[in-house]
Amino acid sequence: MAFNGLYIGVSGLNVSQAALNVTSHNLANVDTKGYVRQQPIFRDFKYVKLGESYLSSLQVGLGVDFAEVKQVRDVFLDRAYREEIGRKSFYDSQYQTIYEIEGLFGELEGVQFQNTMKEFWEALQELVKEPDNIVARASFVQTAVSFVERANNIYSQLSDYQVNLNTQIIEQVKRINEIGDQIKELNIKIRQYESSGLENANDLRDQRNLLLDELSQIAYITYREDKSGVVTVNLEGMPFVTEDLVYHMETVQISEDSPMLKPIWVAHGKVDVFNFDRPPSSVYDTDIGYLKGLLLARGNRQANYTDIPVRERYETDHEYEEAVREYNNKISPSVIMTVQAQFDQLIHGIVTMVNDILCPNKEVTLADGSKIKILDEENAPVSMDSQKIMGEALFTRKSMPRYEEREIQIMDEDGGIQTILAKVYIEEDPNDNYSLYTISEIEVNPNILLNKSLLPLSKNDGSGAFDIETAQKLLEGWQKPFATLSPNSLTKNNFNDYYVSFISEIANWGEQVYTISSNQSSMVDSIDNKRAEIMGVSSDEELTNLIKFQHAYNAAARYITVVSEMLEHIIMNM
Repeated sequence: MAFNGLYIGVSGLNVSQAALNVTSHNLANVDTKGYVRQQPIFRDFKYVKLGESYLSSLQVGLGVDFAEVKQVRDVFLDRAYREEIGRKSFYDSQYQTIYEIEGLFGELEGVQFQNTMKEFWEALQELVKEPDNIVARASFVQTAVSFVERANNIYSQLSDYQVNLNTQIIEQVKRINEIGDQIKELNIKIRQYESSGLENANDLRDQRNLLLDELSQIAYITYREDKSGVVTVNLEGMPFVTEDLVYHMETVQISEDSPMLKPIWVAHGKVDVFNFDRPPSSVYDTDIGYLKGLLLARGNRQANYTDIPVRERYETDHEYEEAVREYNNKISPSVIMTVQAQFDQLIHGIVTMVNDILCPNKEVTLADGSKIKILDEENAPVSMDSQKIMGEALFTRKSMPRYEEREIQIMDEDGGIQTILAKVYIEEDPNDNYSLYTISEIEVNPNILLNKSLLPLSKNDGSGAFDIETAQKLLEGWQKPFATLSPNSLTKNNFNDYYVSFISEIANWGEQVYTISSNQSSMVDSIDNKRAEIMGVSSDEELTNLIKFQHAYNAAARYITVVSEMLEHIIMNM
């Protein structure tokens, strides 16, 4: 019985010492990121059976045993935290993109593009007052140069920023692969340490959970842990980390014509990592992950005004409805592509309005029944010099002239065929970027830059007087509604109102995303605080445990001393 007492005392010493070690380990890691409080779990040690009676089995215990060192954490809070912080990261990436775009237009600081439009409008008003004044003409032309340069600079910066997001995408993909490799290595170590069933690899588990927290910010993940302690991870619905393998991502060009990159699964048949068929929604968990938000905000190509469906361009309602559906699925979710298309539509509207008034076209029917547009020489104004040149537009395409002069056969009003020499208008073709009056393809007419008198603002009647009607049309054209922001809007705006609505929409989009991000931030902080309450280390609580286990150690030591003295007394008196 005395030896049983020694066993009890020794077990108390061992367990108290181990508990003190756990407590000191907690205190040492009170400020360690990702560290989870550890808790010693005790259990009864073996029993010695002395016999049996009708009252009891006559067993004597041998003390206390150390069962395990348990991590104190809540897996449900972990899952909630990782889902919500992933959603917050998605909207953070959207907001950062919108913030950069607002800066490009100078609406936050610097020179506002609205001032550039105002200067162009004021120069146009001065020109209308004195169309034959060479100073007013020169001022108007120079303002047009500034207008085109500023628009081209903004659009170029938008496109450069769009392409430069490749750097962030490459870094994010690289980090995902690194996290996958690290999780696999930790899985192997944890399985080795815990294979005996005698020890929990808690510090390694802390490292792995910290990696899962980071990975959940970048992309949507699901995971599970098997009985051997190995965690398998699915990313965006595809296997990422399995028991033995890590399926790495790679970045490739979206197409041969596009410099933009996208992540793909190499081992899964080079399929895209992200599926953008569904719009971002918390209902379907399609709005989770910084990388997905970044790709969505960037879009997959540069957009221009042709990406915004306009009813007049389509022959049937069905074609128009399909184009609107395509816009809402592919263009509208991307803030950069939306801004590119809407801004280009504004510049295209101003450029074509000025050109069509200075160089009006008319539609004629060819001998084969087809229709084309040619310069309306009867109503077109002419230059101010002695040559009376017509057809010199203020804005030209860099790689394609406005007109092609050639002989054509047309039908007259009586159905007869006439052969005439005409300036045939080269139509804009959405499939040929060089034919478009898009920002990247327009410039101020070099001929007018060299000779301001070539600006066609004189009457086409040989009098040499300025054409007040054409000048008045320029003013009316500026103030006339020309387009809606998108096919989902019914309000047509003039140029000034369009720009105000355009900037307002960007600001509203940014405010909406910022509000969601702020709400998510509050939710993430709330969940994280609850996690900290459970798994965080409290120095006060650990110091209390330290005193408790120290007293337990001292009590076990005194107990052994008493048993030892008792044995000594028995032996000496035998």
